[in-house]
Amino acid sequence: AYAKDKPGEGAVVTPLKSSIAEETFQTLLVSRALEELGFDVQPIRELEYPAAHIAIANGDGTFLADHWYPMHIDFYEKAGGKDKLFRSEIYSGGAVSGYLIDKKTADKYKITNIEQFKDPKIAKAFDANGNGKADLTGCPPGWGCEQIIEHHLDAYDLRGSIDHNQGSYSALMAETISRFNQGESVFYYTWVPYWVSAVMKPGKDVVWLEVPFSSLPGAGKDVDTTLPNGSNYGFRPNTQHIVANQDFVKKYPFTEALFNAMSLSSADISAQNLAMRDGQDSDKDIVRHTDLWIKGNRATFDSWLKAARDAAK
Repeated sequence: AYAKDKPGEGAVVTPLKSSIAEETFQTLLVSRALEELGFDVQPIRELEYPAAHIAIANGDGTFLADHWYPMHIDFYEKAGGKDKLFRSEIYSGGAVSGYLIDKKTADKYKITNIEQFKDPKIAKAFDANGNGKADLTGCPPGWGCEQIIEHHLDAYDLRGSIDHNQGSYSALMAETISRFNQGESVFYYTWVPYWVSAVMKPGKDVVWLEVPFSSLPGAGKDVDTTLPNGSNYGFRPNTQHIVANQDFVKKYPFTEALFNAMSLSSADISAQNLAMRDGQDSDKDIVRHTDLWIKGNRATFDSWLKAARDAAK
């Protein structure tokens, strides 16, 4: 009975995640499930997405709970694709990303499309350092979104109008929110679900910008990014998946059933992320959030474990 309940007994698992602190919650949930199946789960190691995919493919890491599909498809393929990596069913869905500006400036200049930043008057409205170009709070190197933004600046001929500011995303967004709170114009990239949109609410405080036409780099070069409602924000909607070392999944095939069974709502992720934004952002806080989620959703959590244990019979 013990062997059936703990089919991973004694095997070591190394979780990986990016530098996005808000992804710790999703990662810990997977770690907890694996622990209950008997695995010896190590502390989370931090690597940005390209390196994390390669590390997992090489067996230097076991899983990543935040593989964004299709944004990370190039990282996945370059690390060896399905020969080296297992990719689960959807762990969390409904992620939309794109460019936003404050509603006050959007209404003043009637801005709806990023192409309008070619107008020096509009670019100057978002100029934070006096060089005449709009300052975009962008995407850090290694996340995947930065490649799309850099591609857009060329595709839409915006290099001379927009500065793509990169660095610590949380620090840059803190500065952006501070400027917004002081009544200044702001221009930034973000995604939903994420706490930023709970602080600056789309439709009320800020508005999404559309792009003049679909244009993506790499594997997505021929993809139409228009959403079902007709809007085109320039990015494809993404789903989040668990990516694991293929040899690990073959050795412990019941983990495939676990990973495929796991599903987390965008609303739950947003709620946890907002708690972090409101000051509950220590490691202990995130562990507590994970414990509370499991306690409040024990039947769901147990159904994931049952799927794995049934597959281990």
